[in-house]
This record gives sequence, C-alpha cells and structure tokens, in this order.
Amino acid sequence: MRKAALIILIIVTLVLLFYQLTPKPIKHFVNAVTKTVKLLDKDSLTIASRVNTPKGFERVSYPKGSFQEYLRHYNLKPFGSKIINYDNSEYYWQKGHIGILEVPVPKNGLQQCADALIRIRSEYLWDTNQKDKIGFNFTSGHYCSWSKYAKGYRPKVNGNKVTFNKTAREDYSKSNFYKYLNLIYMYSGTLSLYNELNAITQIQDLKIGDMLILGGSPGHIVMITDEAINSKGQKLFLLFQGNTPAQSVHLVKNLEDMTISPWYDLKMNAIIPVSNYTFYNSKFVRFK
Repeated sequence: MRKAALIILIIVTLVLLFYQLTPKPIKHFVNAVTKTVKLLDKDSLTIASRVNTPKGFERVSYPKGSFQEYLRHYNLKPFGSKIINYDNSEYYWQKGHIGILEVPVPKNGLQQCADALIRIRSEYLWDTNQKDKIGFNFTSGHYCSWSKYAKGYRPKVNGNKVTFNKTAREDYSKSNFYKYLNLIYMYSGTLSLYNELNAITQIQDLKIGDMLILGGSPGHIVMITDEAINSKGQKLFLLFQGNTPAQSVHLVKNLEDMTISPWYDLKMNAIIPVSNYTFYNSKFVRFK
C-alpha cells in the first residue's frame, strides 16, 4: 500500500515539474488561440466583417461592383452553423471552418467542389447583367454557354463526342438558368476548369476570385475570397470551398498556422493543407 502511494506521489511530482519547466509551449498555444479569436467577429454575417486583418495588414481595395468585392462581402450564416450534406445529414468533420456561405445545396447531389465555385461565378455574372459571359467547357473540351442553352440548344453526349441541337423552346428564366447549371455540374469539374482557365504563375499576381486547384478525377479546388497586404508587400488570403459529397460552401480555417488563421500565406508550387484536404503542388487558375 505504501509502495503504491509512493509511486502515485512520484508521478504527481513529475507531472507538476514538467509543467513548471515547460511553460513556453503551453503559453504559445494559448497565445495562438487568443490571436485567432481576435481575428473573428462572430456576430457579423459577411466574410469581410466576420474576419479582421492581422496586425500590420489591410485589405486590398477593388472597384465597387467587381467580382472581388462581390466575394469579399458574401453573406454568411450565423457563426457556429454546421456543414450540411446534400441529403441534409451533417458532414462528419466540423472543425475546419469558421463560416458557412449562404449558398443553397441542391438535393440532387451534383453541386460538388468545382460546381459550387461555378455557381458563385455564374450568379455574379447573372446579377450584374453579364449573362452572355456565362459558359464553361465540358471535360471533353466542348463549350456550353448559357445563351445557347436559353435558346433551346441541348447537348447530345456520346463518349467524348458532343453535338448541340435545338430541341427545347427558348427560356431565359432564372429557373431554367439553374437547370443549365445542373447540366454543367454533370459534365464539368476540376479537370475541365484546370484545362480551360488561365494559369496564374506568380504569387504576387494572385487576387480575390483566383482558385487553388488540382485538376483530376477526383481533384479539388478552393477559391480566394479576400486579400490583405502589409507595408512589405506580403499578402495573406482567405479561402472557401465546396466539397464532395455536395455540401455547404464554407470559409476554411488555417489549421497549419493558428496565429493568422483563417488567413493563408499562399506559396507557388508548395504543399498547402486546406481544411481536410492537402494540395501537394499548388497551382492557381482564374476565371476568364
């Protein structure tokens, strides 16, 4: 009995000694969490108002009405909202985000990672009366525009061969626009976007709306939704993503550097972990 008590006393003493001799890592962790909390305004319901810039940084300005400003001020659900799959179930991992974008998730399961970004880009063009610019390549390389779809042209897909024929009446309605997007979701993805879009090869050229991409089947893609800069020209970025299965579009944490999270210090051709996915060779593209 005495021996057991002595062993317990020794263990307790060693634990207390460990914490006394190693306060720095614990203090560093507490400071990191504190700094992260200070960057968030949990009561705010847009990306720009919810996330503050780190000390010494300020947001890069963009023209009013631009795609960049549209993304920066995108509406968010209340803080703490969960990522929901297309079938209304909760996504299994809820620890990688600090905001859910107000983007509906269709019950058909088609709106996956690339599709969510295609939707956001297309809705911006629709809302700003640039509908003639809405169009995307299929993975086969064939271009499918909203304007042709609205006129009644539909694709006939036979393997990699695609032909378009007028088989439907003209319909320029918003509901038909979303039917068009469902078609794009079926035949486009990260691979088609990677092959279709302009590559960004210099990190200093990155801006809001550009995308970090791995083109493939499966691949993945995330979008830059905000940008900050300091006096030395160093830039930081915020990122959001959709996912597979189709689910809520969410603003991601930076789990690798909690001192600046949710901001990212992006690098070209680098390994970049983003929430529950890792890009092992970062490549960036931009919508035309």
